[in-house]
Amino acid sequence: MTPADHGDARLTRALLLCGVTAGPLYVLVGLAQVVTREGFDVRRHALSLLSNGDLGWIQITNFCVSGALVIAGAAGIRRRLRRPSAPPMTSPSGGAWGPLLLAVYGAGLIGAGLFPADPGQGFPPGTPLSGTGISTSGLMHFVFGGAGFYALIAACVVFGRRFARLGERTWAIWSMLTGLVFFVAFAAIASGQNSPAIVLGFYGAVVWIWIWHTALGWNLLREG
Repeated sequence: MTPADHGDARLTRALLLCGVTAGPLYVLVGLAQVVTREGFDVRRHALSLLSNGDLGWIQITNFCVSGALVIAGAAGIRRRLRRPSAPPMTSPSGGAWGPLLLAVYGAGLIGAGLFPADPGQGFPPGTPLSGTGISTSGLMHFVFGGAGFYALIAACVVFGRRFARLGERTWAIWSMLTGLVFFVAFAAIASGQNSPAIVLGFYGAVVWIWIWHTALGWNLLREG
């Protein structure tokens, strides 16, 4: 391996590590706020509501930093999958759309951070329980969030098909099932229903798909 190849490999590894850390960071920072923010009820409140209030900057930063890490990880995945000497597990086939869709998801996270969701459902404390309309920031939050989530679901399908072609049956099923579960959970929460079962189900789906995303990057790190 030439010095240039060695440097290229180190850059790819660093980018993949960024992607691997995105999920744990997002989940741990979110969980810390869930258990410490006054008035926040995980059975009723979406994580996006944490962007409001005096400590809202924490969740805003969490969105933006996690999104940037996802984009970096997507770049690393693309470099790993499209390298000329890739082994069968990381053959160039399918190395374009999957990383691109993950990058769109990262951009959606950043957009969701830059445009905070409107207060609602009694959070922050003092906010009316009933809705008072949607602001421009709230609308853009839904646009970026929705675009990012649909891109992430599509990425699950793309990688699922890729793994199926490579004969990686477990990964193929996991990827497809992850996309399906998240789609159902997101459709339920987007319908406007706020029952505890739907809200908690969406939390579970978010954690599940972050585990998949982290495992995908880690798997490619091991292959390297």
